[in-house]
Amino acid sequence: MDRFLLDLGQIAQHPYVLLILMTALVFDFINGFHDAANSIATVVGTRVLRPLPAVVWAAWWNFVAAWFFGVHVANTVAKMVHKEYVTEDVIFAGLLGAIAWNLITWLFGLPTSSSHALLGGFGGAAMAHATKMHGVMQFDRFIKTVQFIVISPMVGLLLALLLVTILLWTFRNAIPSKVDKWFRVVQLGSAAAFSLGHGTNDAQKTMGIIAALFYCGLWKSQQADFEAGKTEFPFWIVLACHAAIGLGTLSGGWRIVKTMGLKIAKLKPYSGACAETAAAVALFATAELGIPVSTTHTITGAIVGVGAVQRFSAVSWGVARRVVWAWVLTIPASGIMAALSYAAIAGIRQMFS
Repeated sequence: MDRFLLDLGQIAQHPYVLLILMTALVFDFINGFHDAANSIATVVGTRVLRPLPAVVWAAWWNFVAAWFFGVHVANTVAKMVHKEYVTEDVIFAGLLGAIAWNLITWLFGLPTSSSHALLGGFGGAAMAHATKMHGVMQFDRFIKTVQFIVISPMVGLLLALLLVTILLWTFRNAIPSKVDKWFRVVQLGSAAAFSLGHGTNDAQKTMGIIAALFYCGLWKSQQADFEAGKTEFPFWIVLACHAAIGLGTLSGGWRIVKTMGLKIAKLKPYSGACAETAAAVALFATAELGIPVSTTHTITGAIVGVGAVQRFSAVSWGVARRVVWAWVLTIPASGIMAALSYAAIAGIRQMFS
């Protein structure tokens, strides 16, 4: 509590920092309702839960994730851009670019990655500030994130494929209605596990951005610790980010739920449970490794995996193709929007200087 009051007192003396902090929490909230589909699409698509109880269930586990898995992903995100190019304007513009892309894709019902939108926005704003493209990002961290655009959905797909194949073989002589009845209960647990993974992975990205904001300004005297890998995350920041993403999830995101849970592949309780379990395992592993992956990509790959087991034509490949194109465009599009936001902020500063 003492640390919270001390930080709050410092922030109150810097209105611009307070504005950026609130913008970061708004992004986290938008991330929650944009990615609510990730957490509830399968449990709604299989009709195990109706949309309202499903979002309440997911939101609760998004918040509870504050007590799990540490802050490894947040550390990676905080240091994605070289420190000399991290300024308050860069962080503000990066958040605005990510928010703009999230809202555009939400309007079109496309399940894109809020995580990659944030990283693309952060990088795009930093490049606009540096007026160059090379040497701005921490290349090893950035390239690992880009690699997992491909790896995370493939891991989700293969794990889901394996799980559903084992289940189909194990219950090959069982009565389908009894299997479905049992898996309606199992899917509540798998949905909770995936929401836990979603919360711990996605909320940490906003924590990383907030840490970068504070270390480039309020905590500048501690920047040596920041560079040495001793980034401090007061628990009030952790709680605020998880609360924001939980509230966002609670607000829904039905447009994307229809794409994820109803259009890509037809799901049954057993296949929904396999998809969620596979995606959750992938998210837990990458959170421990500190790799900022997309929960959207991971669960989409898992849904495609369980759909393909039924038969290849069970997957709506046209919808899947549209989703993949949105993935490809996310980092550059959010980066461009952030660069434009940075130019607008710089222009406003010049007008009033």
